[in-house]
Formats: sequence, C-alpha cells, structure tokens
Amino acid sequence: MFSPAALFALGVVAAVMYLPRTQGRTGWVRSIRKTIPVTLFALAALSEGAPVLLTVALGLSAVGDFALSRPGTKAFLTGMIAFAAAHLAYIALMVAVGENLQLSQWPLVVLMVALGLSTEWWLRPHTGALKWPVRAYVGIILAMGLTALGLPDHRWVALCGALLFVASDLILSIETFVLPDDYKLRKLVGKAVWISYIAAQIGLFWGLGAL
Repeated sequence: MFSPAALFALGVVAAVMYLPRTQGRTGWVRSIRKTIPVTLFALAALSEGAPVLLTVALGLSAVGDFALSRPGTKAFLTGMIAFAAAHLAYIALMVAVGENLQLSQWPLVVLMVALGLSTEWWLRPHTGALKWPVRAYVGIILAMGLTALGLPDHRWVALCGALLFVASDLILSIETFVLPDDYKLRKLVGKAVWISYIAAQIGLFWGLGAL
C-alpha cells in the first residue's frame, strides 16, 4: 500500500513523463498516460482522508483528462462536462472553507469578470456548434476563480491553483479553437497547457486539505 505522499509523488513523476507526449498521436496508451497523474492525486487525497469534495473534483478531472485525449466532438463534450463538474466541486469546497471578500479584493473581482466577458466575446466566433457549452464552461471556470478569491490567507496555494486553472483553460481554448493546425509553436502551447494545468491541480490539492 502506497502512502498518500508516495501516491502524490508518483503523480508528479507521471505528469513530468507525459510532458513530451502532450502533442503525440492519439491512442489508448497516450490517453492512459494522460489520465494517470491526476488519478494518483485523487487516490492520494482519498487515502489521506482529505475533504470528499477534493477527491471528487480530482476524480472528475481525471475523467476529463481521459475524455479530452480521445478524438471526436462527443469525447470533447464529455471532457468539458467532467471538468465543469470538477469546478463545481471545487467551488462547493471553497465556499465551505472560504471567507467574505475584502474591499481590497474587489479590483481583482472586476479584472476576473472582465477576463471572463472578454474571453466569451473573442472566443464565440470560433466555437461554432459548441458555442453554448463553451459559454457555460467559461461561466463556471470564472465562478471558480471568483470563489477562490474568498479563500483565507493561509490557503493562498489553493488560490494560486485556481488562478492557474483559469490560465490553463484560457490557453487551451486558444489552442483548441483559434490556432491553425500547422501553427509552428503548437507543441509549446500544448506543453504550456499541461504545465499550468498540473500546477493548478497541485495547488488545489495542497491548498484545500490534502497532505
């Protein structure tokens, strides 16, 4: 039986090992490799006795990782729904442990809302038939970021994780809907998505109660 710390460490190692394969050929092996890191984080949270909502959020994220690694619109929608549900679990957990926003934080709220609205505005022409699912997802990830602003100071790592999640999804939306397939820096963009995403999950893992 692995300890929670060992499971977490194995997840980090698996995430680093997957980095060179972020733009690899779609296949079952790649899908499994992509799913392993956050699955191990979820198992670490479960074995540590972390808040149930944290384990649920990580588990749903692992489902999203697998779905987004598969081809086709149906798989993409499945992944989006899984991540939306994960964000809702994170929101519920952050509400439970959070505090009221301070006056000094309201400029950040304004900036976050402006980011969400501007993202919806420039992304909408590129999403086609996925316009409404993407719009709903943008609203949910925005709500997660806003909720994180109410976390107490000692949970600053979780706040960083939430903001990194917003950044990761922003980069992913550009990669998925805007960049042409032959864009010469696409591999670097894919790596940026993965690094920011794993860093986000680590921040939320540590900041919301695990280990």
